[in-house]
Amino acid sequence: MVSLDDAVVARMEKGGKRYEILVDPDLVESFKSDPTSVSLDDLLATDEVWHDARSGERPTEEKLISTFGTNDLMECITTILSKGSIQLTTVQRRKIISDKRQQIISEISRTAIDPRSKAPHPATRIELALDELRWNPDPFLSVERQIKDAVNVLRPVIPLSFETIKLAFRVSGSAYGSVQREVRSDVIKEQWLDNGDWAFVVEIPAGMKGEYLSKVAKRDPNTEVKELN
Repeated sequence: MVSLDDAVVARMEKGGKRYEILVDPDLVESFKSDPTSVSLDDLLATDEVWHDARSGERPTEEKLISTFGTNDLMECITTILSKGSIQLTTVQRRKIISDKRQQIISEISRTAIDPRSKAPHPATRIELALDELRWNPDPFLSVERQIKDAVNVLRPVIPLSFETIKLAFRVSGSAYGSVQREVRSDVIKEQWLDNGDWAFVVEIPAGMKGEYLSKVAKRDPNTEVKELN
C-alpha cells in the first residue's frame, strides 16, 4: 500500500455528503484507464471509503449502498475516481510535479541525442530549457504520456533526435548469466561462439550508448563491442 504520507485524497460529493479515499496519485490515471491493471493494495493507503479521512469518519454500509448502489470497495473507488476530484495540498502538488518533471528530464536525456553532434543532451540543459519555457507536467498524467508533450515544447529550442543504434557485443561465457539479465529485453540477435563466448546484438536509443557500454563492462571487463552500421 502507498504510505499515508504519499497518498492524496480523492473526493466525491453526493447528497450533501463527502466520500473520500486515500490513493497513490501516480496510479490514478492507470486505474481510471483500466481498473484491472492496478491492484487495490498498490492504489490505496487504507482499504476503506471515508466521509472524512482526516477525522476518521466512516459512512455506514447502508449509506454506501444508497449512494453507490453497492458497498463493494472496487465499485465505490471506481465511481469516486471517475466522478470526483483529487484534492492536493500545495506541498503535495509541488512534490508530485517536481518528481514527474525530473523523471521526464531524465528519460529525455537518456534516450535523445543532438542530431548534429550525435551526443546526448545533459539533463541540466533540458532542465534549464524547460525552466525558460515555463513548462511543467500535469500531476495526474503519467510520465510516459507527457514525455511527448515535453519533447514538442523543447524541439524549437533544443535539437532532439530519437535515433536508435545497434551494438554487437562479445562477452565471456562465464559472464553470460549476469550480462543476459541486464540486456535481455534489448537483444535482437545472439549466438554462442566456438570458444564458449556469447555474442549478441542489441538495438537501443542512441542516447543510451554510454550508459549501456558501462553496464555491460561492469559485468565483463573484457567485453568487446562494435557499433553496427
